[in-house]
Amino acid sequence: MMAEAAKTNRLTRTLASLGLKRRSRLNRADAFQKTLYALLTILGLFMILPIVYIFNHALKPYQELFVYPPRIFVEHPTFQNFTELFLVSSSSVVPVTRYLFNSLFTTALTVAAVTIISAMCAYPLSKHRFPGSRLLFATIMLTLMFAPETVGIPRYLVVSHLGIMNTYWGHLLPHLAAPVSVFLMKQFVDQVPNELIEAAKMDGAREFTVFLRVVIPMIMPAVATVAILTFQAAWGNVETSKLFMQDESMKTFPFFLSTLTNGLANSVARQGAAAAAAVVLFLPNFIIFLFFQRKVIATMAHSGIK
Repeated sequence: MMAEAAKTNRLTRTLASLGLKRRSRLNRADAFQKTLYALLTILGLFMILPIVYIFNHALKPYQELFVYPPRIFVEHPTFQNFTELFLVSSSSVVPVTRYLFNSLFTTALTVAAVTIISAMCAYPLSKHRFPGSRLLFATIMLTLMFAPETVGIPRYLVVSHLGIMNTYWGHLLPHLAAPVSVFLMKQFVDQVPNELIEAAKMDGAREFTVFLRVVIPMIMPAVATVAILTFQAAWGNVETSKLFMQDESMKTFPFFLSTLTNGLANSVARQGAAAAAAVVLFLPNFIIFLFFQRKVIATMAHSGIK
């Protein structure tokens, strides 16, 4: 009996020891998780500082714009900088609203065109085996090796010979060839089950219906990512305005921003307007990303099909 009691006591002590070790491990894991959350929160707040600064900078009066050392937060906020921005071009032939309209219009067209063309290019490359399909895809990937500067002169010659200088086509066409977008779309279309496409065709769906009703909904993370990347590239682009647009009324808002403080006799004038214009240029990118961030995260996780 005493031997059995001793065995029972040893077993009890062993179980208690295992329980203590398990609780200790859980406590350490919980402490590590809390520490990690705290560090990530601090890092997130640090990464938000540039966004906070750009908004505060646009609301600073002139006496705060040039304070040294620079201050992140504004003490006496004012909208005078935005008023100055719209008054800068009031005496000129082209108002700032014209630059904004050109940017909004050309960016919307570019995003829609690049997204549709990239998807329509990726679908046959992924799901239709035709002669030269691999060579065509390899050629598209080969274009990624060329720096943008190497195609500047050929692009200018193409736009010039097409006769689309000083037109909205001059803003649109140089962006349509987007190999990164085609590659991203194709990687997601590859994940669409062939059986699903065959089932849709057996139900009487035509090729365009399959593409529009089956493929596109399943690759929406890639579509959203391509749209965001294209929007950022088109919205901040100044190359088309500098190279292809001689008519001032056809130029875009980023070009107008780049000329706000150029050629002035000092480095103080128009700095408030430039700060306000920077916010106007940044805000659409910020809003678009907030709306589509979940799709972008899904794309980075490569979870187009589940």
